[in-house]
Amino acid sequence: MGVFRLQSLVSNAKQLIKLNTTHQRENVPKGYLAVYVGEIQRKRFLVPLSFLDQPLFQDLLRRSEEEYGFNHPMGGLTIPCREEAFVHLTTQLRSS
Repeated sequence: MGVFRLQSLVSNAKQLIKLNTTHQRENVPKGYLAVYVGEIQRKRFLVPLSFLDQPLFQDLLRRSEEEYGFNHPMGGLTIPCREEAFVHLTTQLRSS
């Protein structure tokens, strides 16, 4: 069940990448994904696609899926967490 759930999360993230508008893709370097983070006001971050394999980032994807499904208000992947927590997590992922 866990492997199937992981494949579903990665598949959903790949679909969201494809759904980005052309304008957004022009502003995102190859190998990165634009995500929107924040509880009230959202900020755009670029994260390496390699983060999709990381368990900590997959937890964020699960929360995003539970909160928004495929209806992301910003048009891109929206992650429902505090900006400070996201920055802390991505710093950890970059250093490992």
